[in-house]
Amino acid sequence: MVNETFIARIQTVIDHYGLTVSSFADKVGVQRSSISHLLKGRNKPSLDFVMKVVQTYPEVNLYWLLNGKGSFPYSENAVAPPTPKSPSVHMENVVLKNERESSLKKVEASRIVIFYTDGTFESYDLKK
Repeated sequence: MVNETFIARIQTVIDHYGLTVSSFADKVGVQRSSISHLLKGRNKPSLDFVMKVVQTYPEVNLYWLLNGKGSFPYSENAVAPPTPKSPSVHMENVVLKNERESSLKKVEASRIVIFYTDGTFESYDLKK
């Protein structure tokens, strides 16, 4: 079952632009039946669908659409999602200390992937 608040946010977007469900589906580029099923809670939204909505309607903030935080239409004064810190690629000999157990743990990583709220990601290979 799809989260009812997500459905309400999609309906808010449709109402804000004065669209019918059919015209919204056409503008976003998805089948009309898929929007109907989504709004009735039968189907879950795909990442492709969510990204098409955000790309078609720049006033729709991805963070607001997914989590309900921020505002619609998007304004600069809205609550912004946390910005990821710049990744550090120098992870070869990282050692973490667990204070509770006082034991040392060695992190062995060959790849780090950072996912951003706009749906993009960066991948860093640590092997030489």
